[in-house]
Amino acid sequence: MGLQRRLLPSMSALSAFEAAARTGSFTAAAQELALTQGAVSRQIKALEDQLGVPLFVRRDQRVTLTPAGESYAAEVREALHRVGAATLRVMTAPQGGVLKLAVLPTFGTRWLVPRLPAFQAAHPQVIIHFMTKMEPFDFRSEDLDAAIHFGAADWPGAVCERLMEEEVLPLCAPSFLAAHPIRAAADLVALPLLHTTSRPEAWRDWFAAQGIERHEGAGMFFEQFSTTAQAAITGLGVALLPTLLVQAEMRDGSLVPALDRPYRNPDRAYHLVHPSSRAHHPPLMAFREWLLGACASASAGRGR
Repeated sequence: MGLQRRLLPSMSALSAFEAAARTGSFTAAAQELALTQGAVSRQIKALEDQLGVPLFVRRDQRVTLTPAGESYAAEVREALHRVGAATLRVMTAPQGGVLKLAVLPTFGTRWLVPRLPAFQAAHPQVIIHFMTKMEPFDFRSEDLDAAIHFGAADWPGAVCERLMEEEVLPLCAPSFLAAHPIRAAADLVALPLLHTTSRPEAWRDWFAAQGIERHEGAGMFFEQFSTTAQAAITGLGVALLPTLLVQAEMRDGSLVPALDRPYRNPDRAYHLVHPSSRAHHPPLMAFREWLLGACASASAGRGR
């Protein structure tokens, strides 16, 4: 531990170096940090002496980073960002009750956020910081505690806990259904079908469950379910949508079943994913317990 302390430069020296590296000027760094140009120069010289490596090339009142300086600047900038983020978390939740959570965009806005008042009422000390993520990522390179993921339980280097399956249903606008009477699954083959890029094989799986082999055409693709749902509402075609994400549209009648044939893929589900090192993080433990209950209630509701 003593060796590590000897290797740690002062925060003021690192701040001066990062500002000078970013602005390309000792003078600009001094203005940003409310210091004199001489003070910034001395901080950086002391840092170079400690490292035993030149970080800048000084020529004609101009400074440019050396190759070692460029590499060091990137790491220092990331370290200072993490220190700043940690400081903000402590300031906003002095009891350490911050959960940094990645969520799928439509799932977050349509399903999770409307239920969060219940969680906040039970755990007012926990503050959730949200980030939307469409694809799996490496927790080692992301400053996050957990993620809600849809798919198989195959997130490398993380713990995956199954939350609930997803039920999908072919839905369309009432006007579209009136213009295109649908009596069997085979009737959908010739109709415009709307796709979501995060579930590229959804229609194929649905047709297979109905005993129909179908080669996908060039139907419209949308990045998020919310956009796919809106496209269906405007009458562009039939969308295969998770019923848990379009409850409001189904209640108000803007989306109706093109065919009452719900489908669930048992190999794919929503999961709460986190590094094993965060398993006992109190905010995550509280959120996990609440989320499992909320998902169980939602699944039971779909079963009735």
